[in-house]
Amino acid sequence: MSSTESPHLSAAVTPRVGVVKVAAGERLRSVGLPGLSLTVRSRPPARPGLPPALLVHGLGGSSQNWSALMPLLDDVMESEALDLPGFGDSPPPDDGGYSVTAHARAVIRYLDSTGRGPTHLFGNSLGGAVTTRVAAVRPDLVRSLTLVSPALPEIRVQRTAVPTALLAVPGVAALFTRLTRDWSPEQRVRGVTGLCYGDPGRVTPDGFRAAVEEMERRMALPHFWEAMARSARGIVDAYTLGGQHGLWRQAERVLAPTLLVYGGRDQLVSYRMAQRASRAFRDSRLLTLPDAGHVAMMEYPDLVAGAFRGLLRDLDPPSGGGHDSVGGDSGRDIGRGVVGPSGTDESADAQTGS
Repeated sequence: MSSTESPHLSAAVTPRVGVVKVAAGERLRSVGLPGLSLTVRSRPPARPGLPPALLVHGLGGSSQNWSALMPLLDDVMESEALDLPGFGDSPPPDDGGYSVTAHARAVIRYLDSTGRGPTHLFGNSLGGAVTTRVAAVRPDLVRSLTLVSPALPEIRVQRTAVPTALLAVPGVAALFTRLTRDWSPEQRVRGVTGLCYGDPGRVTPDGFRAAVEEMERRMALPHFWEAMARSARGIVDAYTLGGQHGLWRQAERVLAPTLLVYGGRDQLVSYRMAQRASRAFRDSRLLTLPDAGHVAMMEYPDLVAGAFRGLLRDLDPPSGGGHDSVGGDSGRDIGRGVVGPSGTDESADAQTGS
């Protein structure tokens, strides 16, 4: 047990061996909480005493979605990535709840159980909506918020996102299962990468093989499609909420410094939502990557890590008094820059090649 874990958790923590892929330096453990069990992926920090971070994946994803980013930041934070209930290696919740609020409650229960203090919270897609809600209702738990293509409500949904949204319609998941029963795992992975990556060619052969193995494992889980369909329904339901429970209203309530990351080739969350999000979160910085898709932390982990380091420098500025730039040429083009809290551009070089 690491020095940052609460002693009262030791009885609920059991190692997981040979269940899902674990990258070098990572470990998996299962944490039992009231009404649910969560699998948590972690990396040892470069040195003791670094602040904690929790990373939350999107719809159909898992903690593995953060494996490329975590080692790039292990000198500034102690990273943990969890599998939301019903996803990755976490079993379904006892109450069958897959709403955004239910997922947020799971994250809050985990953070409360660790007692590790304010956390650097990361979220992608569905995880972005979940962590926005967590930051709004429990500001005491959040030191900073990093959102990669967060699933916040859009009035005009992109046509490429419609098939995913249709999973929320009762019966569609079962129909899709029947229609695609002859698809190979390789075909499914190509479909997913084509939808989620700005350039699927960035997936390495080893990465593709690992994704195929994970797809085979997931398709064998009896709760796979239920978790997908009901979580998709949860996103749609969250889009329709108004008043103080609406996600945009909750975004306005977030007090934590927020880094927003949007991809110009995102087929699931519109690139145009970047400017609205930067206005909604009161203390925000914006990184836009024109060549990235829906999972920038997997496609361009170095750029996301660099932008987060810039956020950390804003939180704890150097004693010299200057304001550090994230890097690259400065300019006013929102499509190329990280917008700091003062409204000035701190541009990151978003035009990376394959």
